[in-house]
Amino acid sequence: MNTTVVSGITCMKIFSGLILTLLILSGSGCASNPPATPAQQRLQINSMADGAMSNIYAQYPKSRNVVRTAAGYAVFDISGGKMLYGGMDHGEGVVVDNVTRKRTYMKMFELQPGFGFGISNSRLVFVFKTRAALKNFITSGWQFSTRMSAAAKNEDQGGAFDLGYAINPDTTVYQMTEKGALVGVSITGAKYWMNDELN
Repeated sequence: MNTTVVSGITCMKIFSGLILTLLILSGSGCASNPPATPAQQRLQINSMADGAMSNIYAQYPKSRNVVRTAAGYAVFDISGGKMLYGGMDHGEGVVVDNVTRKRTYMKMFELQPGFGFGISNSRLVFVFKTRAALKNFITSGWQFSTRMSAAAKNEDQGGAFDLGYAINPDTTVYQMTEKGALVGVSITGAKYWMNDELN
């Protein structure tokens, strides 16, 4: 058989294997039994959000006052992956009103252009300085049609909470690992909307 043909077949097998692996990994969370009721789903999201905020407060003490003096905040659990020249993220989260303590549940979807492979998971936290910004996010959702990004800074002394991206004067977004370490923010083609099934 022609070596060029053999090489092409080998590349196709490798590519197919990578796609299969990505699909299996991305679907592994769906393979487990999902919460059966809206109440259980809300409990799961609340647990994720509370855990994320606890991690932030522990690693960045100054963040507690930033969040406490804000009108509210939102936390999203983001999962996704990339295969070659693109990928996508999806997730669910909750918006917390600091005044009324009401929780509003939302969904998100995000496109991830650029070369890469693998599965990712992170937390995204929005801090709303004003009630107008908070209400607008809840009622109108949000859609980022262009790329926004902010590189994380190295902070040796700890306690810093300035790694976010100011979407506007009243809203800042932070991205972090599952363990609460702040990382650079990068959002492209992201859309946020209310979860009608949980509200």
